[in-house]
Amino acid sequence: MSITFFFRKATVFLFLLFLLPFSVLAQSGVVRGRILNALTNEPVAFAVIGLQGTSFATTANENGFYEITKVQPGVYNMEVSFVGFRKKVVPEVAVQNSRPTQLDITLEEEAQNLEAVEVVASPFVKTPESPVSLRSLGIAEIQRNPGGNRDVSKVLQSLPGVATSTSFRNDLIIRGGSPNENRFYLDGIEVPNINHFATQGASGGPVGLINPNFVRNVDLYSGAFPASRGNALSSVLEFKLKEGREDKLGYTILAGSTDVGLTVDGPLSEKSSFIFSVRRSYLQFLFKALDLSFLPTYNDFQFKNTIRLNSKNRITLIGLGALDDFKLNLQANETEYQKYLLASLPVNTQWNYTAGAKYEHFSNRSNQTFVVSRNHLNNEAIKYRDNDESLAENLVLDYRSEEIENKFRFENYTTQKGWSTTAGLNYEFATYRNRTFNKLSTPAGLQTVDYKTDLNIHKFGAFAQLSKTFLNDKLSLSGGLRTDFNSYSAAMQNPLEQLSPRFSVAYQFLPRWSLNLNTGRYYQLPPYTVLGFRNAEGDLENKQNGVQYIAVEHLVAGLEYNTLQNGKITVEGFYKNYSRYPFLLRDSVSLANLGGDFGVVGNAPVKSVSEGRAYGVETLVQQKLLKGYYGILAYTFVRSEFKDRNDNYVPSSWDSRHIVSLTGGKQLPKNWETGFKFRFTTGSPYTPFDLERSAQRAVFDVTGRGLPDYRLLNSLRKGTFYQLDFRIDKKYFFEKWSLNFYLDVENILNTQTEDQPVFVVLRDDAGRPIPADAATYQYKLLENTSGTRLPSIGVQIDF
Repeated sequence: MSITFFFRKATVFLFLLFLLPFSVLAQSGVVRGRILNALTNEPVAFAVIGLQGTSFATTANENGFYEITKVQPGVYNMEVSFVGFRKKVVPEVAVQNSRPTQLDITLEEEAQNLEAVEVVASPFVKTPESPVSLRSLGIAEIQRNPGGNRDVSKVLQSLPGVATSTSFRNDLIIRGGSPNENRFYLDGIEVPNINHFATQGASGGPVGLINPNFVRNVDLYSGAFPASRGNALSSVLEFKLKEGREDKLGYTILAGSTDVGLTVDGPLSEKSSFIFSVRRSYLQFLFKALDLSFLPTYNDFQFKNTIRLNSKNRITLIGLGALDDFKLNLQANETEYQKYLLASLPVNTQWNYTAGAKYEHFSNRSNQTFVVSRNHLNNEAIKYRDNDESLAENLVLDYRSEEIENKFRFENYTTQKGWSTTAGLNYEFATYRNRTFNKLSTPAGLQTVDYKTDLNIHKFGAFAQLSKTFLNDKLSLSGGLRTDFNSYSAAMQNPLEQLSPRFSVAYQFLPRWSLNLNTGRYYQLPPYTVLGFRNAEGDLENKQNGVQYIAVEHLVAGLEYNTLQNGKITVEGFYKNYSRYPFLLRDSVSLANLGGDFGVVGNAPVKSVSEGRAYGVETLVQQKLLKGYYGILAYTFVRSEFKDRNDNYVPSSWDSRHIVSLTGGKQLPKNWETGFKFRFTTGSPYTPFDLERSAQRAVFDVTGRGLPDYRLLNSLRKGTFYQLDFRIDKKYFFEKWSLNFYLDVENILNTQTEDQPVFVVLRDDAGRPIPADAATYQYKLLENTSGTRLPSIGVQIDF
């Protein structure tokens, strides 16, 4: 049984579903909501709301409520305007007949009198704090993205600066930065990770955790971070979630190729609504049918509850959690590659959750936000030599770890006479527990790491940002400052050591042209795996080594052109200078080169001495929905380099060089839609194996895999990667429910990419390694390619 077999069956099945003689009983949708002042949350009475390209329009009443009825189901750009406020375009609003589209829209007050100035509304997000390096994707763009399979991390690969991973992972590699340099927020509440089977100490994983049915839009900051968002070096992702419907209960059932899910939303009272979802995978059954050596199972839940106490006070509650199991399929042991996987992969169990509350209070010229949250990660992994648990001496790895964070953040936003100020503070109490038993091989010889950690850390932060526009909004300036410090060590207790300034300027020199600039210095705390590592004497070795916050300096400059019809062209150059990165003392390699594999990152002695840099240029041509067409063309040239053990700059593991992404699609008659995505990247570097050490019998019996030779750090490169994805959707709208079938084919051309070879030992018919001599095994390097045609067939029912 093969992937091709599943592809053929899926294609035939979907084709038959498309041809079923469904009768459409009704095709009329409703869009309703409130138009609100973004600063005060008061209604904007009599604002004008319209659907671009149609005759559908209305005016909000004295309470800011609006409703547009008898709308043909589909996707529309919505435009809102009122005197004294900036025009706003909300792109790609999905209208269904099975439920009203509930959309509250906030308008920002004009800072100056612009009566004599022609104002063109834009669907693209741009703020004085972040005039560069800010990209936004709406829910329609996420759900229909070819090859994305409704996974936000994969969809973000369409944007400039985001590298493509050729492996079974969702790592976000932003402008040459490591996957551990990203931070994520759901409605302003921080979550530590957005993927199942997360790599502890990094941020990647193979499957997205966030249900896209919750998402309204996603903002990606690849630089120019607002001062209120700390602890990030490469990116900040802000997920803005939908609210539950207010009229009655609604249900969405989704069955895809890998999981099945249920979403429920509706009112709890006149002032409260909720949305809740649960999903479970059946990926393990597919993997077993395909005779793969590992069987992943994931489950997740998510909820949001919005409570509108009155027009001046609002509470938002969110929750996000996952339970992941990773088991071995011991029957899949025929090929050399299967035996390699069984010998090297541990059994892993992981669960995590985030729960948080946000309280917002709106005054006449200011608003205040209070956020409290708690997140908890539990990660366990165990490995026996030859997967034989009958002998205690076969135990190679027994890892049990917890990360618990309790957080508080306060923000105050004020505007007065055109000046906008954000100021606040944050506090966090973190607990890190670790029980590690690990037999490993180092250049100095075989070692056994055996320790326990129970570590508590108090973390503090303060921030402020000031912004102002001049020259009829043609010139905007913004400056910010934050500091972070904690109780871990004397090296991190001084807030002056982590002063983080940033400055932005944007100048519109022609009606649709602008020059944008940002510079800033940002800090990030090393992973808990680094902070909590203990040596044989039981001491926090990295505390003794003076580990510090990681630092990076950003400089970004760009040119932007906005078209009259929801399009944008940008060119940005960027430079990132890293310092104080943890340098692993055992292997003599920077932590910046790690994090793109399963397991744990940073559980070793380090010193904060590593230096690096990333620089390049990226171009974006983006067209939001226009006459049924949409598309994104992104090109990035990036160099990412870190110093090696000899203090020389060499390519980092994320030095992708050339990255191209082309995404496009078309809405067709009778509710058909089709799209494609093409991705290209030059091969990323990798470190060859230390063959002599890897083949030693004592070493391989412990590791089960080849060991990198960091004397030749990233001296080889993988093959060039390119891939074409395709998606087709068909929607049916009935009187009280709707149906969406889709076929999403990743790598439709079945292109293969040369990956890093796999080190394996030769084995006899009984599966035992064959000795070469008394000290070593016979070995060879297996050719390794990635890239498989992968269909995703699914159905979504809304009612």
